[in-house]
Amino acid sequence: MKNLQDATERICELKGALVALDAVVMAALGELTDTARRRLADSFDKHAEAARTAILHADISDVVLGAFERDVARHKILLAPPREVPLSGRGNSAETVLFAVAPVSTFSGRQTLTGASGFFFRREQRLFVVTNRHVFADAETSHFPDRIEIGIHTDARDLTRSAAVSLPLYRNGLSLWMEATDSGGAVDVAALEVLPETLPGNAVLQAFDASSLEVGDEDIAIGDSLTIVGYPLGFHDTVHHLAVARSASVASAYGIRFQQQGCFLTDARTHRGSSGAPVVRRRMFSGAVPGSLSWQLLGVHSTRMDMRGRDHTQDESLGLNCAWYADVLTTLTNR
Repeated sequence: MKNLQDATERICELKGALVALDAVVMAALGELTDTARRRLADSFDKHAEAARTAILHADISDVVLGAFERDVARHKILLAPPREVPLSGRGNSAETVLFAVAPVSTFSGRQTLTGASGFFFRREQRLFVVTNRHVFADAETSHFPDRIEIGIHTDARDLTRSAAVSLPLYRNGLSLWMEATDSGGAVDVAALEVLPETLPGNAVLQAFDASSLEVGDEDIAIGDSLTIVGYPLGFHDTVHHLAVARSASVASAYGIRFQQQGCFLTDARTHRGSSGAPVVRRRMFSGAVPGSLSWQLLGVHSTRMDMRGRDHTQDESLGLNCAWYADVLTTLTNR
């Protein structure tokens, strides 16, 4: 450089070029599928490590090394799947758990059948939508849809923007969802894998995972406060596409199979459409499970429980519900 002015102009040119390069990278990332983005992130980690080794053996200043590490960290954030980016600082105060819940509509061809609730569960690199098994198929009511649609947010800041994602329930005549039975019989929980290419590139969501099932040092006892997040009678914030919550409590001995079924009871006012909603509890300690949602996933809401011989003219409904233990997801998503 001839003088300080030339050096300053060159620095400004480099800054402009970097801003333009960032714009190109962001545009390219938006076109990648989730799987392609993960492969790119793995490749970037390897190349960054090779570059780090070369830099450490070169005669350069600590300023250059510091800038390199800052940009590597920034690029790793950019390469993270957009549907699980942190929700803080998005210009909204919605709870993270609301982005882990989705409305589920069932269809037979083009005919709309029923509405229910569901939530996302991630097992390593695979994503599942979880709901009740009777949402996908129920012989007792002759309910046999061939596909479902789930609602997905598509803008992290503007929650009014969303998309409906259609997922088939059968392929070549075989059901695609996973279900389970145990010593007590059928479990009313089903998991359907959501392939990355079926989601819009700008999908925004959160997902429970194995850490959400961990109790840690927190005890769970009868009477503890719970929350059931879903779409009772299809009701929700139709502008921002957000579910609503019902307060609940543990109504039977937690950890003991109620009447030898893989479920426990909750005390809550629920309605049709809540089937498949996650039964959660806010963690007592924010750092209980690093990197997880601040909510513990305890169960999957299924049906209301009542006395068969109740006198409907004299006795009120019990107001109790069946929630299947969420640890069944470990089995369902391992197949």
